[in-house]
Amino acid sequence: MAELKDRLRADLTTAMKGRDELRTATLRMVLSAVSAEEVSGKEARELSDDEVQAVLRREAKKRREAAEAYAGAGRAEQADRERAEEGVVAGYLPAQLEDADLTALVADVITRTGASGMKDMGRVMGAVQGQVAGRAEGGRVAAEVRRQLA
Repeated sequence: MAELKDRLRADLTTAMKGRDELRTATLRMVLSAVSAEEVSGKEARELSDDEVQAVLRREAKKRREAAEAYAGAGRAEQADRERAEEGVVAGYLPAQLEDADLTALVADVITRTGASGMKDMGRVMGAVQGQVAGRAEGGRVAAEVRRQLA
């Protein structure tokens, strides 16, 4: 059984006992998404920790995008709630790479692959995504690769 899923369940129980409404609602939503992922497809299965992390990344991205949409529509209260939920979900994800570390990693991959221009972006992106493994958002990685190849 996935350790991360067990941790989410235990933290949900703790949040419910502590009457932490935000954390309780967020963890319920995340566990619901994990359960939905487990039963999707041809047969039910137990998710590994990596698969649970992928669900968590997807949920964090949804919260970030919803917060931007609410903020753009002038609904600050809902935007703050979405950001708070994203913060709860982010606590279960590996630490994100700093900009300097991402820059160095991309530069290293460009040197190793011998990339010389934008035509090599796909090759560089593939190699970088393998090394980043969820520690940086794809859009951030793509922007850095574009910047260095340009």
